[in-house]
Amino acid sequence: MNLVFAGTPEFARVALERLLAAGFRVPLVLTQPDRPAGRGMKLQASPVKQLALEHGIAVAQPRSLRLDGKYPDDAASARQALQAAQADVMVVAAYGLILPAWVLQAPRLGCLNIHASVLPRWRGAAPIHRAIEAGDAQTGVTIMQMDEGLDTGDMLLVEKLAIGPDETTASLHDRLAALGGRLIVEALELAACGGLSATPQPAEGVTYAHKIDKAEGVIDWSLPATLTARRSRAFNPFPGLSASLAGESIKVWAARAQNAPTPAGSVPGQVIGRDGEGIRVATGDGVLVLTELQRAGGKRLAAADFLRGFDLTPGQVFDRPAGKAN
Repeated sequence: MNLVFAGTPEFARVALERLLAAGFRVPLVLTQPDRPAGRGMKLQASPVKQLALEHGIAVAQPRSLRLDGKYPDDAASARQALQAAQADVMVVAAYGLILPAWVLQAPRLGCLNIHASVLPRWRGAAPIHRAIEAGDAQTGVTIMQMDEGLDTGDMLLVEKLAIGPDETTASLHDRLAALGGRLIVEALELAACGGLSATPQPAEGVTYAHKIDKAEGVIDWSLPATLTARRSRAFNPFPGLSASLAGESIKVWAARAQNAPTPAGSVPGQVIGRDGEGIRVATGDGVLVLTELQRAGGKRLAAADFLRGFDLTPGQVFDRPAGKAN
């Protein structure tokens, strides 16, 4: 089977690697343009592009695929490349561009998407983060026949997996990437022999996984401790949770909600204790225990090690986020 692959980050790279290992012919890869990254902000190729070049695969990096859009020359060039590839199917995984109708209709078998949730829950850009943030007990991967809607196409294959109690987006990402790579190979093998069936998504249970904004990582101490603890896992590695004390920014990489009510007389953001388990802080509902922290320019440290270099005592109050009342 001849296929075109469209994807950009590590999640997609894992899928492309599995497809190549399974023997599928991939004459063309579409990926996002190189972006500045790292301390030097030098242009860096996406993980998918790097793998494609290692295998001698042609790479196209259009800024848009809309023929009537802002970059019509990019779209026209991509169209020529797709026509030349004569693909039976396009596999899409975290590509980052909207596919217009002409792309969806170009391959004989259309476009198949690897989506990191059990649809219709968590359609959209950040399904892994939002599942952890919401406290979901399970998630999974859906192989979907793409249409012009936002993750609204028919489901072809679905497999669920449990979300561990200490799962971060980083660890869950890796498990879902491996699952997605396996499922897309299975889907294409079934498609090759006519054994792939489509099921419409349920009308109930639709939720949207909106893109993560860096501003969401600023701790709002008025929120419940349970939610902030989940966010410490959901926003790890990006954007991470952050707070400030006396104007100094501190990253909070790990935290848990303590099974205790908010102490009487305390205010949200107030340090109420420190011990071998971590730094206990009052919130709008419950107590949050900070267990891994990082100063600007420093290393990520367990709370006990962090406190050796940072004088933080009970009674101190973390700065309130901008726009929040005391």
